[in-house]
Amino acid sequence: MSEKSIGRPSPILLGIGVAYVAVLILLPMGMVFVEAFRRGPAEYLDIFAHSDTWSAIRLTLLVAAIAVPLNAVFGVAAAWAVTKFDFPGKGLLLTLIDLPFSVSPVISGLVWVLLFGASGWLAGPMTSANVQILFAVPGLVLATLFITLPFVARELIPLMQEQGADEEEAAITLGAGGFRTFFMVTLPNIKWALLYGVLLCNARAMGEFGAVSVVSGHIRGQTNTLPLHVEILYNEYNFVGAFATATILAGLAIVTLVIKSGLEWRFAGELSASRRH
Repeated sequence: MSEKSIGRPSPILLGIGVAYVAVLILLPMGMVFVEAFRRGPAEYLDIFAHSDTWSAIRLTLLVAAIAVPLNAVFGVAAAWAVTKFDFPGKGLLLTLIDLPFSVSPVISGLVWVLLFGASGWLAGPMTSANVQILFAVPGLVLATLFITLPFVARELIPLMQEQGADEEEAAITLGAGGFRTFFMVTLPNIKWALLYGVLLCNARAMGEFGAVSVVSGHIRGQTNTLPLHVEILYNEYNFVGAFATATILAGLAIVTLVIKSGLEWRFAGELSASRRH
């Protein structure tokens, strides 16, 4: 279905929109790069000579590489279950999927502290098994999983509801099994919305601060992701280093935005269908 325009926007409304975006997004983004290069390129590049910076980059990529695929699998499974089957508790499942949107990231981090902290509910079994969750990679992954859980599922559910189950029912009638039906029929129909959801999930995973800050312990060179490393440098009054590190996250955000815009332009029909509730 093609979208119809109702005419050109009012110059006043357009000006307000542009000014709003400029003040809240473009100006802060520009200041990050200005401050990063304030003392010249040599000072900017110096931050990348430190092992702590590369450790933060590697840890950020590692956490995202674990959390994003897991949430992609969960999102597909949840969307498949919700849209193709009727079962008790479907409404509760949808509510739980949306829960991370309404819970503060700091609170979501505290949940893992209550579970795995020194006096947490599961502290005993974890200690007996010699498994460390908090102040280690598993804690960062768990916090990131919680925060990014809804992104893939919420991109797929509206689209799969819009598509219905007619094609899957036809495939099963012709003798295809469940897995073959999924890979031959369902997955090709949702692939671009799935990619879009994974993109958003990855962007949030790499930029998350609140939840991972609670569970990380701020161990320099070991449990600091890029956002946490920026905070440490800033608190040490290493402003150039903090802003230089922040440009990595800003660059990732720009790349994400470019890919997102490309997906929206190339596959506008499917992506718009995935947003209709």
